[in-house]
Amino acid sequence: MTHTKFLPVTLQEMRTLGWDQCDVILVSGDAYVDSPFIGVAVVGRILENMGLKVGIIAQPDIKSDIDIKRLGEPKLFWGVSGGSVDSMVANYTAAKKFRKSDDYTPGGINNRRPDRAVLAYTNLIRQYFKNTVPIVLGGIEASLRRVTHYDYWSDNLRKPILFDSKADYLIYGMGEEAIQELAAALQNNTDAKNIRGVCYISNTPKENYISLPSHEECLEKKEKYLDLFDVFYNNNDPISAKGLCQKVGTRYFIQNPPCRYLSQPEMDAVSALPYTRKLHPYHAKYGKVKCMETIGYSITTHHGCWGECNFCAIGVHQGRTIRTRSEGSIIAEATAFTQDKDFKGIISDLGGASANMYGYECDKKLKQGTCEHQRCVDHNRLCKAMKPNHAKLISLMRSIRKIKGIKKAFVASGIRYDIIAKDKAHGQTYLRELLTHHISGQMKIAPEHTEDNVLRLMGKPGKQSLIEFKKMFDDINKKQDKKQFLTYYLIAAHPGCTERDMQSLKNFTTKELRINPEQAQVFTPTPSTYSAVMYYTGLDPKTRKSIFVEKDMAKKEKQKSIIVAKNNFLGSGFSS
Repeated sequence: MTHTKFLPVTLQEMRTLGWDQCDVILVSGDAYVDSPFIGVAVVGRILENMGLKVGIIAQPDIKSDIDIKRLGEPKLFWGVSGGSVDSMVANYTAAKKFRKSDDYTPGGINNRRPDRAVLAYTNLIRQYFKNTVPIVLGGIEASLRRVTHYDYWSDNLRKPILFDSKADYLIYGMGEEAIQELAAALQNNTDAKNIRGVCYISNTPKENYISLPSHEECLEKKEKYLDLFDVFYNNNDPISAKGLCQKVGTRYFIQNPPCRYLSQPEMDAVSALPYTRKLHPYHAKYGKVKCMETIGYSITTHHGCWGECNFCAIGVHQGRTIRTRSEGSIIAEATAFTQDKDFKGIISDLGGASANMYGYECDKKLKQGTCEHQRCVDHNRLCKAMKPNHAKLISLMRSIRKIKGIKKAFVASGIRYDIIAKDKAHGQTYLRELLTHHISGQMKIAPEHTEDNVLRLMGKPGKQSLIEFKKMFDDINKKQDKKQFLTYYLIAAHPGCTERDMQSLKNFTTKELRINPEQAQVFTPTPSTYSAVMYYTGLDPKTRKSIFVEKDMAKKEKQKSIIVAKNNFLGSGFSS
């Protein structure tokens, strides 16, 4: 059953709990939704489980001291997160136009999340609490901006975010273990600078750590930034990664090796913490939060993704090794939904970053860490050591369907359609189960493009795998006499993509797929992705040769307009 007790957000709630002071105060760019899908809520519950007194200040007003002073000053540290989405991505479109809506703000109006929220909140704390306890950065905005990074919105390289924010520590990645060790170190007054998963600024370089090109070298020469990113990208695995050191001005950014991934029992334990799964009443009075429609009754089955799409930062933030929750833990979570008076029998999503990576991994990777110069899947090649196996996922899906009170469990997370065919033993069965029980009329997939030169730069599979998958999809629906269809996410103006490439994509969707695509978006270069590096440098990261990069806003929109232009499929019954 879902719980009713939130972490406190007001002084009155603190007093009701008998607290004079919080040990930790977490500041976030999202409204406080107490859900395992919200990073600050997870961190809060983990720290609470350690016996610490944790308060939350969500979406504070940065123009006054009213919100930031609401709970007083914490005893151990402040935790600062920009929220579930990088604040610049949340606030601006690919055309750099301000977004009017925000799925994590009550009422849906984008009026509570400042630009560069991590910097804004840290400055807010420093303004009103002089010589305060340490400020610790975490979450996706801090994690993906932790070294020198290209910032699309200012169109330049920015320093590691610790230097601009004047915070004391940064925890990167998922950080479940690092936050506990850091809290314990601050509680016991011991040195926190050797904790895995922690970054900090030093006056001297760190011995035996890999030396990255300095910030100044990256500014001077784009190839140096590419050198930096290669090393940064290849040192994110807990087993194989080394510590990193980067000179910035006269000081040094120090990144300790990543903290270890949680074991399955530990993942199960974090999932079972007493989340209310509700929006805190303090925020609810201002309206609903749209993200609740998706995350309210959804289940995360695993962490990580080895797909390595070049425009996606999941591999850097969550990791490229799959960590799977037990079937029993997931069943218990789904069963608990049925005891909630607001539950209507619908699980919105059962999945992870890539839903069908549940339950298997490469044995070599589990023992030795990710390979430095070889991806699990790279364009048209799947590593022989990676053997997709959907058997455990099929078992899980069938078990979920047997729970009394569950009417439908949707799989809305991304599906790697290219690996379904690679699973000769269970791929067909998995797809049949999915189409029969876990979608509703349509299935969303993300081929992104069809032209090999663009797909290679995206790190996406070739169009032949799309053709093969569509045939599997159509054959199963035909045998079951179902009228279901595919929708396709597509990207325009990715580095390497020209108007001619978009016209070829349009021809393919017209002739082969018989659709008018509507789910097309202009590429946005987001921090800590190879695609953003390509956008900035104009170089292919593998060959170091120049590639075409469209940077003119009008021409980017023109690329999009090519693919979404309407064709007339009279009587076809097809749509995107």
